[in-house]
Amino acid sequence: MYPSLVVRSCASSLTRAGTRPAPRLRALPSLFLSAFQQQQQPTPAAQPQSRWSSHSPMGSPPANPRKKVTIGTLRALYKKGEPITMITAHDFPSAHVADAAGMDVVLVGDSLAMVALGMEDTSEVVLEEMLMHCRSVARATKAAFTIGDLPMGSYETGPTQALQTAIRFIKEGRVQGVKLEGGKEMAPSIEKITTAGIPVLGHVGLTPQRQNALGGFRVQGRTSAAAMKVLEDALAVQEAGCFAVVLEAVPAEVATIITQKLSIPTIGIGAGNGCSGQVLVQVDMTGNFPPGRFLPKFVKRYGDVWSESLRAIEAYRDEVKSRQYPAPEHTYPIAQEELKSFAEAAKGL
Repeated sequence: MYPSLVVRSCASSLTRAGTRPAPRLRALPSLFLSAFQQQQQPTPAAQPQSRWSSHSPMGSPPANPRKKVTIGTLRALYKKGEPITMITAHDFPSAHVADAAGMDVVLVGDSLAMVALGMEDTSEVVLEEMLMHCRSVARATKAAFTIGDLPMGSYETGPTQALQTAIRFIKEGRVQGVKLEGGKEMAPSIEKITTAGIPVLGHVGLTPQRQNALGGFRVQGRTSAAAMKVLEDALAVQEAGCFAVVLEAVPAEVATIITQKLSIPTIGIGAGNGCSGQVLVQVDMTGNFPPGRFLPKFVKRYGDVWSESLRAIEAYRDEVKSRQYPAPEHTYPIAQEELKSFAEAAKGL
């Protein structure tokens, strides 16, 4: 505890007992007594209590907070034909801004392996890492429906493993649903999870966790037979209980037909605007990366966060080097008599 808090606690107990501070309290160092005396002084009404350290970046709550997005909300949007907006987030700040921007769904995608952890691909990220990022995101998403991506190795063994992992995402990750990759072969696991009352978002077409088996990040459904496989996978996950399905890297015309054949929403990423909604990786669409980074064809860059961050940090560097920062307005005052007393006392050390 801080010295002032120790003294305050002791003094409060003595005051409640109706006694004067005991001798051992009077014997405390003068610094402690000074702090105690300051605490006893009434705080002027015109001077609200201030914080002297960093705090949560949530800020003031919005004047008109959104209602929490639920499965019912998403179904209503789908029935009305209103596109569903989804974006990825990997930590508190990225989730906070996504929620404030009005996203319907925030996905804690395993793409965070690359964009947040610097890994080569999604196969490297492990369950505990995903759970930690889910918790961080969930603390910020007050309105958006939040989904966690089951990482490779956490659900493929069978339905029991898949359900156990999904339960951990709900209980420990604090998300409202989970996403997993795969079509027909994943139907039993999806059914196991949804039967337990956990919403599942399917993912067919290009499935990045299986990119080694697919020959890399390649567009799926370019032939009639391949397109039929994507449709059959989508129908299978729908039948297993998915509330929606991601269609990734599929020709737009194919995705449109699949969307028309399903009775659940499709969320496109590189699948054209005929889907029921869209999802992008936030780091990609905000431009939070250095020049020259490869971007998939389907990504539209809506911002330039990298350049703005670089400009701000370079300005900070320059002002620190030139001693322009911190300026007087960035420092805390001290009464002149206290400063003089301290300076005199310091001379004797």
